[in-house]
Amino acid sequence: MPDTPRELLARLFAAAVAAAQPERCLPRHLPPPPKGRTLVIGAGKASAAMARALERHWAGALSGLVVTRYGHAVPCERIEIVEAAHPVPDAAGEAAARRMLELVQGLGEDDLVICLISGGGSALLPLPAAGLALSDKQAVNRALLQSGATISEMNCVRRHLSAIKGGRLAAACHPARVVNLLISDVPGDDPANIASGPTVGDPTRCADALDIVRRYRIDLPAAARDLLETGRGESVEPADPRLARVATTLISTPQMALQAAADVAAAAGFTPLVLGDAIEGEAREVGKVIAAIAHQVRRHRQPVAPPCVLLSGGETTVTVRGDGRGGRNVEFLLSLAIALYGEPGIHALAGDTDGVDGQQEIAGAFVAPDTLARAWARQMNPRERLDANDGHGFFEALGDSLVTGPTLTNVNDFRAILVL
Repeated sequence: MPDTPRELLARLFAAAVAAAQPERCLPRHLPPPPKGRTLVIGAGKASAAMARALERHWAGALSGLVVTRYGHAVPCERIEIVEAAHPVPDAAGEAAARRMLELVQGLGEDDLVICLISGGGSALLPLPAAGLALSDKQAVNRALLQSGATISEMNCVRRHLSAIKGGRLAAACHPARVVNLLISDVPGDDPANIASGPTVGDPTRCADALDIVRRYRIDLPAAARDLLETGRGESVEPADPRLARVATTLISTPQMALQAAADVAAAAGFTPLVLGDAIEGEAREVGKVIAAIAHQVRRHRQPVAPPCVLLSGGETTVTVRGDGRGGRNVEFLLSLAIALYGEPGIHALAGDTDGVDGQQEIAGAFVAPDTLARAWARQMNPRERLDANDGHGFFEALGDSLVTGPTLTNVNDFRAILVL
């Protein structure tokens, strides 16, 4: 029996998530054992699952510490797993970051550090630079999350207010060899932007961070502003000799996840069209653009004929103006639904591949041709809900939320528009 549109969309999302599972993508990238010690460190929503996969496929001795989001831990035997808060950091993350820096002290040339980094690691390693308090980092994080800044802009600011990001953790590992295994959740897959690049060099400067702060009119704590204005927050440059023995591999990316979904769509008889793996911009504006493309496909069979599925990834932003429950995927979907205005034969799914959209334990949602009609029947005004940034409240009321629980990976947002 063929899938319903919703069932097919759910299968596409599941395929994208499965392609990014550490057990599937990490083992083939492991380095040979060193002469000396093997130390494992890491941070991110997928870091605990990455640590478990490493343990299962590593024959020699090892030890280490990784920090992941609350609810994303998995049991490991040799690597300690610590949970901390995301997206606004907490004291548990600060303590874990401090311990991580202590662990890498005194390593030698024969030692190996395997660093497991995935999306979310920036908030999970919130070690403030000298002169800053955790409360300063929390205030800056909240302001950045509500500003509409892109993820690369947010991470630029974070790197220059940190004692561990922007290559500082890698520099602390010197002279040991460092092997970075990264799961990308950022548009463009720049390692410096994945978890704010604790173990890769940073090409940006304090002046760049200040420009971003001014651009988005972010009110910095006085100590944070002083750190940027004096240049004391400069990070480790890519050419720093302490980074000469650092090797970085992207073991999973948004494009790989999109391709896995495209393969499932093709097998089901739908032509896949990948629109891009790094789409950014305001979520509601991206929703309008994708709706226009879907209209063109449905009405004019361009740039591809139905039945087809339009796939895309990346990370949109939401400039928070209302008091709703967010997040960026449901904001995109609500805008999309309004723009489609009940167009027959168009169904959609959007979700965060980590299972958490915004600050809600909900991955995303579904849209169908009758979404607006069902909302009006419940006395819900879609435009008012969009103005309130209440995508989660809207789709939850309709029974259209996508709830997966923690997926233990993170390759950013996933969007699929099915055109029949």
